[in-house]
Amino acid sequence: MLLSEEDCRRIHEAALEMLRDVGVRVDDPEIVRLLAEAGATIRDENIAHIPEHLVAWAYQQAPKKVPIADRAGRLWELEPGGPTLVLTGNALYVTKGRERRDLTAADLEDLARIVDACPNIHGMVGTSVADYPPRARDFTGFRIMAHNTAKHLRPCIYSPRGARLVMEMAQVLLDGATLEERPIVSTGFSILSPLHWSELALGVFRETAGLGVPVMINSEPLGGATAPVTLAGCLVVGDADVSSGVVINQLLEPRRPCIYNIGFAHVMDMASAIALTGSPENALLQAAGARLARYHGLPSAAWMSTESMTMDAQAAFEKMMMGMAHAAAGVNFIWGAGNLESTLAMSPEALVTDDEIAGYFLRYRQGFEIDEETLAIETIKQIGRDSDYLTCEHTLRHYRRVLSRPKLAVRTRREKWLSRGGASYGEAAREEVRRILAAEKKTYLDAAQEAELERIEKAGLKELE
Repeated sequence: MLLSEEDCRRIHEAALEMLRDVGVRVDDPEIVRLLAEAGATIRDENIAHIPEHLVAWAYQQAPKKVPIADRAGRLWELEPGGPTLVLTGNALYVTKGRERRDLTAADLEDLARIVDACPNIHGMVGTSVADYPPRARDFTGFRIMAHNTAKHLRPCIYSPRGARLVMEMAQVLLDGATLEERPIVSTGFSILSPLHWSELALGVFRETAGLGVPVMINSEPLGGATAPVTLAGCLVVGDADVSSGVVINQLLEPRRPCIYNIGFAHVMDMASAIALTGSPENALLQAAGARLARYHGLPSAAWMSTESMTMDAQAAFEKMMMGMAHAAAGVNFIWGAGNLESTLAMSPEALVTDDEIAGYFLRYRQGFEIDEETLAIETIKQIGRDSDYLTCEHTLRHYRRVLSRPKLAVRTRREKWLSRGGASYGEAAREEVRRILAAEKKTYLDAAQEAELERIEKAGLKELE
């Protein structure tokens, strides 16, 4: 295991020392008041020094299982050691080949349709859409995603008002159920690491509190720039950041489901001054973050990404490394399917490729059973030294469940591959994107839901005029 129980204790104790002695900047007077009433010491008006007992209380309050639903009827309970779900990432741009441009509403629609066709992608994260005003891109993007996919929806929020409108739209999709009963949407925000909760982040927490909606509390320390370059020191900052967010969210909504996320941690490349997302150090930090989440009894999140500018071998090996590290560590929420260029861009070809990569690491995460049936002792005795298991009953009974079957990777003989055109994996991915987008469009909104979402969107846009 990457971190021992003693390692986790030492990191958390150091984080508690930071919360007590350095304090957290909190840019919201009402939340400062809540912290003070709960036992924090307030200095310089908005610096909250949070005592150990308040952090312990918050972790005890937070549920150990976090429900996540989609609109196809599936419900998962995320917990340490529990299921792993794969989501897309947010972005500013769309990349096709070597070309990059602003991501538009039409691109988001295409990406949502591709996500809907990817069996190993469980949820869709909102993106920026350049053809809408910046402060409208959360709720307008939510409507586009809701129209085109039944997967879990995780909008990126750009204003507290946008958060409120997204929650209003989500209620329209539930046919009378509550978001607590069917959490088809989740939310979250990142602290300005180290130890600074912005007015925007706190407004999002406030606007989405009281509904039972799962919240992902993100720390994004940058080793060597905004956090110590040593990975242990980076984790201290991350644990302090997230712990303060757990406290705030439990004060706003006792028992609110929280997802612990140091999995967006970065390290600085000292030669290029780029915040890396696909390095081995990222994988170490994010796997360690999952271990700290387990120490606190909460589900975890992380990001699999790459510095590659296009869907190439670098993108594939960095995504596979990150995904396997996360799967082995038991990360519950893995973001980043489709991301390129340090999470700045989305690529349709990368999305279908990452769906296949996810199939590999999710199969690894599944492991295998050891019992009387799987040990196959009687079958081995019956066949003896004949080496003929191909047609035996035991094989026919189990092979579909045991053996994975990728959609695009080559698993055939050279002659057959050549007879089909000898396509490279990249060519196969591009053809898969074309196939998905050429299919008849599905809609996941009935007429009444579509009209109501459009009404909410128009009202929200009018407020911005």
